[in-house]
Amino acid sequence: MVKNIHWLGHDTFRITGEKVVYTDPFRITKADTADIIIITHAHYDHCSPEDVKKLQGPDTIIVAPADCAAKLQGEIKSVRPGDRLNVSGVQIEVVPAYNTNKQFHIKDMNWVGYIFTISGERIYLAGDTDYIPEMKTFRADIALLPVSGTYVMTAHEAAQAALDINPKIAIPMHYGSIVGSIDDAMKFAEKLKGKIKVEILPQQ
Repeated sequence: MVKNIHWLGHDTFRITGEKVVYTDPFRITKADTADIIIITHAHYDHCSPEDVKKLQGPDTIIVAPADCAAKLQGEIKSVRPGDRLNVSGVQIEVVPAYNTNKQFHIKDMNWVGYIFTISGERIYLAGDTDYIPEMKTFRADIALLPVSGTYVMTAHEAAQAALDINPKIAIPMHYGSIVGSIDDAMKFAEKLKGKIKVEILPQQ
């Protein structure tokens, strides 16, 4: 399944299966059409109307929190933590994403992560979050986790999150663009060595 997951930098992934899914499109450089675009929160590097437009076709469906939906055009499904929905045959669970020891992503904003199923695999997109207690209840085959610290979990905290979720594969993200570097991804992989398989994807 990892061969169907392409990291475009920051928190942007192109995931292919029954549908083409993009996550938090930002700095999109290649022409493409998404079936589904999922957005985690309203910060400019995650909810970028100009990048969303580059991927929108007549049938593209956007899934996003309400404050993001207000900035976008097209077919949009507004969500909040706890929602479950079926979008074009793709099952999506909406989960919380927030900071516990900083104020960049406040729980009251109802910003989110997602667990969605593509090609029979449950993929967890964490969004911008710290290591939160709810992660103990998340079940996913593949976990896309931020590792850069500052605004999100550190590599060490992300490794703890991965151990809670216990995916088959963990993929680090949220580094190398605005904050963080490949070193954070390497630290994350090192902490999970022998416990959980980590794939550090090349940026495409």
